[in-house]
Amino acid sequence: MKIADQKVAVIHYKLTDSEGQIIDSSEGQEPMPYLHGAANLVPGLEKELIGKAAGDKLSVVVTPEDGYGHKEAAMVQELPRASFGGVDEIKVGMEFHAETDNGMQVVEVIELSDETVTIDGNHPLAGVELHFDIEVVEVREATATEIEHGHIHATGDSCDADTPEEEHVHSESCNH
Repeated sequence: MKIADQKVAVIHYKLTDSEGQIIDSSEGQEPMPYLHGAANLVPGLEKELIGKAAGDKLSVVVTPEDGYGHKEAAMVQELPRASFGGVDEIKVGMEFHAETDNGMQVVEVIELSDETVTIDGNHPLAGVELHFDIEVVEVREATATEIEHGHIHATGDSCDADTPEEEHVHSESCNH
């Protein structure tokens, strides 16, 4: 079976930047399953995986345009410290959840002064060329529930409620 939309692919991966620094890896862990075509991977990687099958190995370079985009200056803001009322100590590197026009977003503190806090709402990998080494471990059909939810469910997961009498379990334990 080959990777295509609405198929579950299971992959081992190593992600590095253009200098070869490891950003993330499944080495020493279980391979990562995902539902293809449901935007669970960056677009550039997902595109390169189409048509691959179990046993295939590939190296993929994903540009920022097909990854997490370029850094946007508008995503960096200087705010008064008073905006962080209730936070006793603010440090560079801290992350906060902020409500934006596009919904909830994680922002990182990148600079501090006595009066202001500068935050960055860009994805940490924005502007980074992504280098993936991939091994396809398995490809299988997705369940109806996985397709409906847009992500995979572990075997035996109560989120896999495909019958009405099981639906009550799904609604209490699956984060949808």
